[in-house]
Amino acid sequence: MPAYIVFIKEREHDAEAMATYSAKAGPSLGGHAGKPLAFYGAIETLEGPDAKGSVIIEFPSVDEARAWYQSDAYQQARQHRFAGADYRVFITDGL
Repeated sequence: MPAYIVFIKEREHDAEAMATYSAKAGPSLGGHAGKPLAFYGAIETLEGPDAKGSVIIEFPSVDEARAWYQSDAYQQARQHRFAGADYRVFITDGL
């Protein structure tokens, strides 16, 4: 069953840290079966607080999504995201 990791950017406070994150996060997918489906496109908020950006990545399973998220390469990238912005991130099962 497919799974999706969803990133919702709520606030950005350090553009330089986010640039470093972006440079490291994409390559961290190498060797993993993640497929980006949405990447900081236009957002129309229908309910709730406005989002500043969003990313959706599809994986073949929750286990594979978690394996990428917990990988050393992504963990090194993630520290820059933590320094640069506030996000909500979750994994959800697909259909």
